[in-house]
Amino acid sequence: MSDTPNPAPATPPPLAIDTARIPLRERPSSYPEPFAKCMDNRDKRVLGDLFGLSNFGINQTTLKPGGMSSLLHQHTRQDEFVYILAGEPVLVTDQGEIQLEPGMCAGFPAGGVAHHLVNRSNKDAVYLEIGDRTKGDAASYPNDDIKATMDETGAYVFTHKDGRAY
Repeated sequence: MSDTPNPAPATPPPLAIDTARIPLRERPSSYPEPFAKCMDNRDKRVLGDLFGLSNFGINQTTLKPGGMSSLLHQHTRQDEFVYILAGEPVLVTDQGEIQLEPGMCAGFPAGGVAHHLVNRSNKDAVYLEIGDRTKGDAASYPNDDIKATMDETGAYVFTHKDGRAY
């Protein structure tokens, strides 16, 4: 899931930058506990916001061994795309699994298959994740008691499937 846009930076955005100079996202996950803990082996560098992009988000994500990109999920309105830069994560969907390697990509149209990446190897997996920021999106999680609904600010609000707050 792409992050919600950040406020405009006080200084003009760069035209280009080495991604290694971009700090890791401070909060590893926006999931409530106990789900946030599942993202401990995941690091994100938020790229799109740095350049002032507001129509879509781009993250460079690193999955350490044992890490996962997110909980298995699907969006109602948001399209997502991943491009593998390094390592060999496994694409897990509600239709099966595909071993990925550098140079491979995968796309997930809104309302499509539930999906996430997991790193079952002993090396880091690095990929770009790109998602649009379509207003009114929601996400369902078939294996977990959680759902996400985008509020009017573009942030996701997480509840139990029956609507109770976390």
